[in-house]
Amino acid sequence: MDLMEFQAKELFAKHDVPVTLGTVIENAAEAETAAAQLGGRVVVKAQVKVGGRGKAGGVKLAENPTEAVARANEILGMDIKGHTVQRVLLAPAADIAEEYYFSFLVDRSNRAYLCIASIEGGVEIEEVARTNPDAVAKVSIDPQTGVDDAKAAEIVAATRFPAAVADQAVDLVKKLWDVFIKEDASLVEVNPLVRLGDGTLEALDGKVTLDENADFRHEDHAMFEDKAATDPLEQEARDKGLNYVKLDGEVGIIGNGAGLVMSTLDVVAYAGANHSGVKPANFLDIGGGASAEVMANGLQIIIGDEQVKSVFVNVFGGITSCDAVANGIVHALEMLGDEANKPLVVRLDGNNFEEGRRILNDANHPLVTLAETMDGAADRAAELANQN
Repeated sequence: MDLMEFQAKELFAKHDVPVTLGTVIENAAEAETAAAQLGGRVVVKAQVKVGGRGKAGGVKLAENPTEAVARANEILGMDIKGHTVQRVLLAPAADIAEEYYFSFLVDRSNRAYLCIASIEGGVEIEEVARTNPDAVAKVSIDPQTGVDDAKAAEIVAATRFPAAVADQAVDLVKKLWDVFIKEDASLVEVNPLVRLGDGTLEALDGKVTLDENADFRHEDHAMFEDKAATDPLEQEARDKGLNYVKLDGEVGIIGNGAGLVMSTLDVVAYAGANHSGVKPANFLDIGGGASAEVMANGLQIIIGDEQVKSVFVNVFGGITSCDAVANGIVHALEMLGDEANKPLVVRLDGNNFEEGRRILNDANHPLVTLAETMDGAADRAAELANQN
């Protein structure tokens, strides 16, 4: 789960990272009072889960509370890379002397963590990395030992933080590490990390990605979920315990196992090229169980997507045998009744597939077409989507 800036700052403050929280508003009329309480001269910042806000016009300086209302009006409702701005953060204008960049992230290729930092940070950090890679420090971190005093000092030295702020930087590195580890994050980024005119360091902006697999350890993370910005079908699927991601195609996909579903997306996209370019409409992994209830929930989610014109059920029987899957499909269609109104192409293979196919043949449901191969099923599902 990606956090907005104001949410990332709340996590920073929880772990004593120096930060100014500011005030979040959703109505421009509230900006005048908020700005006055923050000292009058403020920065108005779009709160969306995407980078490049400043370059898109989503970060503006207001010299006084009246200007803050005007700037908030300009930003609220903006579209930034497909994200509509629903709220803005007002923060006191900072006296910035220098800008740095700092981050912790998961380095999967090396089975480690990685710190990336630079004293030439700020909004142009990507350009710095491209044109002057030596200015960007990369320090590997052993997950078994983490960041202690020695590792924090190593990071500060590798980054070449000025001597005047080196001790502060060591302390801040350890606190950001606490955010990264204690909150089960996969990314903690501060851009910019600034040295203020009085010589102190502050996290002026923040980006955090939390690992949702660790949600069971963090009940408080639920408050960060932006349900208003979540696709309603994805939210419904999550509420039903389904692993679902909405895409923008026309062929609904149901499979058992993430690898099989990913392969199904590929074959449907390939087959769709021959049928007016139809594409997969979703990723839906029902896992090892395919009971009538699970199948009904999956079908209900997919059928509820107005873009879906056909459904491809692709199952390879393993622990769950194909006859159980077939019974699940039959019972799911009975449970859904008139709600089931889109053609289904079903491919069953693996454990007890012959019995599974017999069950579906005997049911003789008018919406169900059986296919023997994955490629054949994908082609038929794409053809039906194109016809509909």
